[in-house]
This record gives sequence, C-alpha cells and structure tokens, in this order.
Amino acid sequence: MLTLYKNLTIKTNTLAKFIIAGSAFLFFSSALAEPYLAVRSGLKCVACHVNPTGGGKRNEFGSAYSQTSMIEKKLNEDDKGWYGRINDYLAFGGDIRMNAELTRTPNQRDSSEFKLDETLLYFEGNIIPGRATFYFDERIAPGSALNREAYALLWTKSKNAYIKAGRFFLASGYRLEDDAAFIRQVTGINFNSSDTGVEAGYETPTTSTTFSVTNGTNGGDEIDNKKQYNLRTEYVQPTWRLGGGVNHNAGDNGNERTIANIFTGFKLGGLDWLGEIDYIDDQSGTTDLTQAIYYLEATLEYQKGHNFKVSLEYLDPNTDVDEDHQTRTSLVWEYSPFQFTQLRTGLRLYDGIPQNDFQNREEFFVQLHNYF
Repeated sequence: MLTLYKNLTIKTNTLAKFIIAGSAFLFFSSALAEPYLAVRSGLKCVACHVNPTGGGKRNEFGSAYSQTSMIEKKLNEDDKGWYGRINDYLAFGGDIRMNAELTRTPNQRDSSEFKLDETLLYFEGNIIPGRATFYFDERIAPGSALNREAYALLWTKSKNAYIKAGRFFLASGYRLEDDAAFIRQVTGINFNSSDTGVEAGYETPTTSTTFSVTNGTNGGDEIDNKKQYNLRTEYVQPTWRLGGGVNHNAGDNGNERTIANIFTGFKLGGLDWLGEIDYIDDQSGTTDLTQAIYYLEATLEYQKGHNFKVSLEYLDPNTDVDEDHQTRTSLVWEYSPFQFTQLRTGLRLYDGIPQNDFQNREEFFVQLHNYF
C-alpha cells in the first residue's frame, strides 16, 4: 500500500500538459462495449454484438444502445442514427482508436508518443437473414492489413443454438478491451490471438455456453495433430452473473497449457463490479509452471456519459517462488459526449520486483476512439 501511495505522488503538471497535448492532437474516439456495460444493463454479449461471444461489430440493438444509453447527449437531436445496416442482407461497421501515451520507467528516460492503435472494419453478410451469416473483422492499420475474424455462423430456427466455423476469438473469462491486462496478456487469449476451428453455442434466457475446438496455433498453420479445447459458461441475472471456463492446448512436442477461470459481475453500492480469477498450468517436459491472476474492477457512472473506473490486478508468475508477484492499478475516466465518440484518459501503475525497472513503470494515456 505504501508503494501505491508513493507512486501516486506524480508531478501533476507533467500529467496535465500531457493530457492537454494529447486531447488537442487526437480527433476520433469511443470504446468497445466492455463487460461492465453488460453488468450495468443486465444483458448478455449476444444482445449487442453480431458475434455471440461479444466484441467486434455491434448489432442494431447494440448500436442503438451506444447512441442513447452511453452518451451524455445527442450531437444532433434530429439525427436518426446509424445502425450499420445497408439492407436486409448487408451491414458494415468500424472502429478507429488513437492514443497519446507517456511512460515513466525508473532509471530510464521518459518516453512519449502519439500512436494509431488500430483501425478496424467489420462486414456482416446475412445470406439468410436471422439464420446464416458471413462475418469478417479486418484490421487495416497500422501496418499491413490483418484478418482477425472470418467465419460462417448458422443459428437454429429457435435462435437458441449456433455453430460457427472459421477464424474467431476464443471465449474465455471477461473480454476486456485492454489486452495489456494480466488476464488478457498472460493467458494469451486476447484480441491478438484469434484461432481457426469450430465453435458451438447454446443460449437460454439466463445462460450462455460455448465450446470450441481449434488448431491452437493463434491462427497459424497447424503443425501437429493436437487441438485446443475451450469451454466457457455463464449464468446471467439482471443484477449479477457468475461464470467459469477451461482451456486446454497441447502439442506433439510435449508442451501443454491449461487455463481455468471463474468470473463474476454484480451491481452493488451504485457501482458495476467485475471480478476474475485465472490459474494457468504450463507443462514442458519435466517442468511444471503454475501462475495465478486476480482481477477486480469497479465502475461508477456518476453522470450520464461519464464513467470513473478503478481496477486492481495481481499476477503471481510462479506460485512456487515467493515475493515475485506483480500488481497493476488503473484509474480511468471515460467521457462519451455524443454518439460514436468517447474520450478515455487514465493512469496505470505497475509494481513488481525492485530489480526489474520495467515492472515498476507508470503509464499515462489519452485515448480517442470512433466507431460506427
């Protein structure tokens, strides 16, 4: 705790200048429908996204929610809104995210940069409206174009079960927008690690369950006869939810990784709470490494369009070694002034072993992200 208080004594004038400069430079913004919004609304991921497991293109309800419930006010009251649909068969969407970042690392010079974080385009082809869909998620910048998701999705007539085939993101725990969070980065299941295979899902009014079998190569070519198996299930109520999952990926070379997690979300004290615990077991030959990750988040909507978020993270990179843990504390303010637009700014404090300067850095950021 003393370390946290010490880290908070940062030069406020430096932070203020950084935020002003970043805000003046950036133009586009908003945020993905993060898990805290599902907790706040009492809805499941499939309610707002084309992908039943969340993330990527919003469906018409998700677009309407982002243009009404998430914003402070409409920029133009007469605007009927954009809901992504060209006709009954075609729909488009996209995201642009830009960052201004400042990093302070002990015993090193401060570094700052403006960065185009990502530009994404989504295509939804409803070849049989309500039943069969082709879906593409393409990153077009920065760098070379990269396909993130490309799959065919088929729903049953009752809309309570589906099968998906192609390249897609695995469903595990909470799908945070922040891939640098320990539960995203250390597990390796994030927005940089789609895989190729098949997924089946089953929906009831209160549950969501998915099971997938993929190559286990993060979208690369298959190199052995082993596969990756992933299961996630969640029970959802209007004010709380509870879920869990397991992932197992093995290779012919003897390497195996097993991830087990449990996660929850609830509304309490005017706050939207998220919690997740992950255990990772890596086996390689005679070596067995076990890691533990804990995540806690609280978000307060203190005024419409304004969110203040605090998250606490704990990583034990080797449960057999004492005093090697790392922590990450984030303080984030989100402001959605009008439709399609959100500003995020915040501070992230890392605390690790004293010998590793990088594990004890401080990060300031301003992010602007536009979507349609």
